[in-house]
Amino acid sequence: GNYRNYYGYRIDRNVGEDPRLEIFKKEWFAGKDCLDIGCNQGLVTIGLAMKFVCRSILGVDIDKGLIETANWNLRRISRTGNVAPESAKVHNSSDSTTQSCREEVVSEMPNGNISKHEQPDLFEIVSFRSENFVQSTHRYTEQYDTIMCLSVTKWIHLNWGDDGIITLFVKIWSLLRPGGIFIMEPQPWTSYRKNRLVSEVAKENFNDICIYPEKFREILLDKVRAISAASAMFFSSFLQQSCCKPCSGACR
Repeated sequence: GNYRNYYGYRIDRNVGEDPRLEIFKKEWFAGKDCLDIGCNQGLVTIGLAMKFVCRSILGVDIDKGLIETANWNLRRISRTGNVAPESAKVHNSSDSTTQSCREEVVSEMPNGNISKHEQPDLFEIVSFRSENFVQSTHRYTEQYDTIMCLSVTKWIHLNWGDDGIITLFVKIWSLLRPGGIFIMEPQPWTSYRKNRLVSEVAKENFNDICIYPEKFREILLDKVRAISAASAMFFSSFLQQSCCKPCSGACR
């Protein structure tokens, strides 16, 4: 997603750690060079660096304001060791014993407070850059072991149509090292309908789309021939089942 608090809108704000981090495997990130396309405010990017100690991870987003927030989050989290959004706080209680227990639980969470000697130097690992990944002429000289594209494909599709999706996949293929991992969380077609009127461009592209989200796997594995089945991770079902507030209509 490419607007502020996008993940907070879709995920329970009282959850300290983004639930997707729970299903990501250490071997996908530990000691790896990683790219997070559409990083938003950078909390997932930073959370991955802290939890799995990537060799490097670059977050890119089209929105300069979100990148500024991501860099602010990087400074805050480097100082406090707490990757949880500021809204995810322990509720006050008049029972001091209960309060103490709650604080202890939070400190033991994977992305709760981490002591300085355990915390990696995030400034050595994490960086952010504002750019339009689809249309950018920036020449990436580096390649990556793991590339993520979480809840971004819908916005690329609505703004740049089928050509934008194909360009996205081809660029990812060109940047992925042999044997690398591509993790994609595509939004379902039903969410496209909810956002097709955000602009005239989106409305026009929506009407012209021929490559539906359920075809992305086929495009990647058969048409682009970019990624082996063992290396392509799709989380569309996880998106719908685990990251949305049930019965709230919050999934975009």
